Amino acid sequence: MGNRSGENLNVTCPCCQAKLVVDAVFGAVLSHEAPVKPGPNVDLTDAQKILAEQNRQREDKFADSWFQETNKEDILAKKFEEAMKKAKDAPAGKPIRDFDLD
Repeated sequence: MGNRSGENLNVTCPCCQAKLVVDAVFGAVLSHEAPVKPGPNVDLTDAQKILAEQNRQREDKFADSWFQETNKEDILAKKFEEAMKKAKDAPAGKPIRDFDLD
């Protein structure tokens, strides 16, 4: 490196604003101090609204999964019928054996 005086360099990261101490001779990072992250900007008066929204989302997901589970047999039957139609329309070919792939 160009600076061989032995003094450490104090550098601020342009991406995350972390403070680094870099050895000038070896170019190694000696210490790293992460920037202080601010906490979430949530007003406690809005906490009830946030909890109600999360509860509604949970209920919606549960209702969707309940519908899927109760109608699972019908859905699988329709998928099977569709696969049978596809199989009838497709020409019957010679099956590929592992030996044929060599």
